[in-house]
Amino acid sequence: VQFVESGGGLVQPGGSLRLSCAASGFTFSSYGMSWYRQAPGKERELVASISSAGGRTNYADSVKGRFTISRDNAKNTVYLQMNSLKPEDTAVYYCNAAWMIHDYWGRGTQVTVSS
Repeated sequence: VQFVESGGGLVQPGGSLRLSCAASGFTFSSYGMSWYRQAPGKERELVASISSAGGRTNYADSVKGRFTISRDNAKNTVYLQMNSLKPEDTAVYYCNAAWMIHDYWGRGTQVTVSS
């Protein structure tokens, strides 16, 4: 199982970033996919999730209306479009795949929101 996460970086408040997570080594279209984040000194938290076929999504209250999760099962990739970014969105963002007892994690990509 391998994930290639990309799209993180430094952005000013109010800016946008698009995270990508390209997966391989498992049947991507069978797995629910999620993005989590962990800020320094805080626990890892769920940001957004999407069902295997993409028909259902779920968001943390803190990102509703600003972030959008999507997936392309033909490309084995999940995305997180982040708009109107705030300093409190600063964290390492992790890609997660889950199905039945299987649970896989990416290594994370840093997002820093600062002026």
